[in-house]
Amino acid sequence: MSAEQRTIVFGWRVYGLGVITLAMVCLAWGSFDPGQPVPRYFPDRVALAYAAAAFMLVAGAAVEWRRTTAWGAAALTVYYAIIVVIVMNGRVVLAHCAEFGAYSGGAEQLAIAAGGLIVYARAAKIDEALAARLTRLGQLVFGACALFFGGAHFFYMNLTAPLVPRWLPPAQEFWAYATGIGHIAAGIAILTGVHARLAAILLTAMFASFTPLVHLPMLLADPSSHVNWSENA
Repeated sequence: MSAEQRTIVFGWRVYGLGVITLAMVCLAWGSFDPGQPVPRYFPDRVALAYAAAAFMLVAGAAVEWRRTTAWGAAALTVYYAIIVVIVMNGRVVLAHCAEFGAYSGGAEQLAIAAGGLIVYARAAKIDEALAARLTRLGQLVFGACALFFGGAHFFYMNLTAPLVPRWLPPAQEFWAYATGIGHIAAGIAILTGVHARLAAILLTAMFASFTPLVHLPMLLADPSSHVNWSENA
């Protein structure tokens, strides 16, 4: 196996593990993931939440097994793209179309769908040209999502800056702006294909740094929060 193939396999293993972890958090809380907004008054909401979590758990586990990777990735792509993004988050966008957060929240879920599409394109036994087109589509969608992530930092600086540790020099606002710019720069690079690999590596490093610097401390401060567990997952 080449170095590139090992990197690809590692990537889809991490992707599958992430979905499995999200599913386990949902099962523990008996509720939908915070990024999957379903009204509390919705009929049989708890039962549907358990069903959705079980589906995510099975599909995520399928991604981990080479023989079923493509099937698991395809299932997650369809679920997140249609059910989570269009049905669940689409309702939120229609109700709050003037709020940037409605779009950036949907982008978070769309990025998971994009990841699933890329994993499927790499793992499925399909025509190479089709696989390349699907991979590029997934990259374009993910790049667009990164623009929304960066934009959210600027639209909601009052919420973003306090998340940065106070001890991190030079200032909380500096890192809030810097990470926002980083998201946007990476998104542009991925969309245009200019230094896209470098941008993806740096974006991955930035995402990884958010766990020990932001999300894990929040979880330790409030381990009863479903949102904090979901953010770490």
